[in-house]
Amino acid sequence: MTTDNPFFQPSALPYELPPFAAIREEHYVPAFDAGFAEHLAEIRAIADNPEPATFENTIVALERAGVLLNRVALVFFAQTSTDTSEGLQEMEQVVNPRWAAHRDAITLDAALFARIDDLYGRRAELGLSDVELILLEKRHRDFVLGGAKLSAPDKARLKGLNERLAALSTDFDRNLLAANKAGQQVFDTAEQLAGMSSDAVAAAKENGETLGLPGKYVISLKNFSNQTELAALDDREARRTLLTASLDRAWDENGPLIVEIAKLRAERAALLGFATHAEYAVQDRTAKTTAAVEDLMTRLIPAAVANAGAEAEALRALLPEGQSLEAWDWTYYSEKVRQAEYDVDSEALRPYLELDNVLVDGVFHAAELVYGITFKARPDLVAYHPDVRIWEVFDADGTGIGLFLGDFYARSSKRGGAWMTNYVEQSRLLGRPPVVVNNLNLAKPPAGEPTLLTWDEVRTLFHEFGHALHGLFSDVEHPTLAGTNTPQDFVEYPSQVNEMWAEWPQVLAHYAKHHRTGEPVPADLVERMGRAEKFGQGFAVVEVLAAVMLDWAWHSLAPGQEPGDPRAFEEAALKRYGLLVPEVPPRYRSSYFSHIWSHGYAAGYYSYLWSEVLDKDTVDWFKEGVAAGRSIRESGELFRRSVLSRGASVDLMAAFAEFRGRAPEVEPMLRARGLAA
Repeated sequence: MTTDNPFFQPSALPYELPPFAAIREEHYVPAFDAGFAEHLAEIRAIADNPEPATFENTIVALERAGVLLNRVALVFFAQTSTDTSEGLQEMEQVVNPRWAAHRDAITLDAALFARIDDLYGRRAELGLSDVELILLEKRHRDFVLGGAKLSAPDKARLKGLNERLAALSTDFDRNLLAANKAGQQVFDTAEQLAGMSSDAVAAAKENGETLGLPGKYVISLKNFSNQTELAALDDREARRTLLTASLDRAWDENGPLIVEIAKLRAERAALLGFATHAEYAVQDRTAKTTAAVEDLMTRLIPAAVANAGAEAEALRALLPEGQSLEAWDWTYYSEKVRQAEYDVDSEALRPYLELDNVLVDGVFHAAELVYGITFKARPDLVAYHPDVRIWEVFDADGTGIGLFLGDFYARSSKRGGAWMTNYVEQSRLLGRPPVVVNNLNLAKPPAGEPTLLTWDEVRTLFHEFGHALHGLFSDVEHPTLAGTNTPQDFVEYPSQVNEMWAEWPQVLAHYAKHHRTGEPVPADLVERMGRAEKFGQGFAVVEVLAAVMLDWAWHSLAPGQEPGDPRAFEEAALKRYGLLVPEVPPRYRSSYFSHIWSHGYAAGYYSYLWSEVLDKDTVDWFKEGVAAGRSIRESGELFRRSVLSRGASVDLMAAFAEFRGRAPEVEPMLRARGLAA
């Protein structure tokens, strides 16, 4: 602990921002070694305490334990996602199984669980506050779901399953990173990219330079199936090869892994007393039962498929004679419909959506308008990569809230997709304000050129910042209940709500300005965009539902059930649910569905649609407030106080009802998705 390892003491930087400039790869393993040892010693002291169990000496003591381990883990797992290397990938293969074994060593500690179980049994007589009771019940539930009540032989088997699953998830991510690189599409001339905007073509050329292919134009694969370039590429063969590369990636490498992961998860669920992994997973979510999830999803499927069928007929009318509609044609001809029917040209919109304008004059401006917070750039603070920028966030009264990091560009060392994570988790108990980061994967333009976004990328920026606000506004005592540590089918709700501000007239007018002339976006464009988006809801809902039900099918396997060939399993599952629509592939196919195989969304991808019910009901509430004379600022303060600041320290459905005045209703979501009929 007296070495120069920067993890061995709290950071002296503002808000305990990790000292990235001082962190080297060789610091991680010693810090993990020390962190594991220190945490286990703290656990042993709690478990072997001769005093009777109390909330303070057991539950609060657990909240205080593991400071060093938490410090290194948050940085390590973030870096392996955002700026990995061969050395870090090799470390992951060692650290992840150790991490799983460490969690099991705590959860399966009989003496420790005996103290928690004792408190749980006496919880009605302990005089606990509502928050303390929630924390005790969560700790007890986590231990039970983690195997604390198993016999000694079953605990040993559970440890083996968890370690193997951790190793397989690491291998999955490593394979996918390599497959994304191998699947990138290389073009020799700019003419092959006809239809794409000039800045998008320049970004493809810059990507080629970065990847060591000077003079070439490279489109790197994004994590989802339908690559954004498909909407613009005039060359049908280029569209076909791009989508084929996306859909076919990583099957050989990850196919056997996902079969083994699914089977092991089913076995683990049975060991813990559940029929399937899906049944096990919903125990700690707001859905509570698999039937509740299936009821909502099966309600959506027929209408979504019917909408997609109607959209397909409109697209076929535009095809050259004798040409069939294929998956690589869908978004391209959808764009033609938007141009012809709604006078919306997505490529023509891009010059009005420059990254810094959208971020500062849109995302940040909306947060100030709704919540009263402000942002100050901190170029004096060093992040983990030169592309990453840092802002300090201030409350309406000038009090510092925390730090926000923005990492917006794709690179070969970064996993695909968009996400938010914490570098420091808020906790009053530990005296910590939050440090959060948003990650996107935008194509980086040549030096000096603007970063122009698609409308989908604008939505993503607002969405991820909704997660950031959830972390930044956290104001709870105990770290286990802080920020985004909510049930998985609730955590997407605040981020989806934040998307509404992207098209709120007062916000849109503030950021959607031509990056060269400053000319505002045409006044009627929002209305036309809204009508155009309604046209695409069949496609949008079907591709998401297909991914949702693939996840559900894999995790509804019974113990011992053999899924067989993973491609055949996928096709059979989609057919069974009525979602085998060849022209609309799932948003994620199984071989690159990292959400469910390595990032915690197993049997949980339904959360996006489940949370959207709350989201669209809340959007209606904001609009109703305006109509009733309540200011946006007043509504924002109520939403922040009722939901965003409370993490998991309250009954979340009760928190929703607190500001909404009733339980959530599904109709606003059905209307927004064009599924109400």
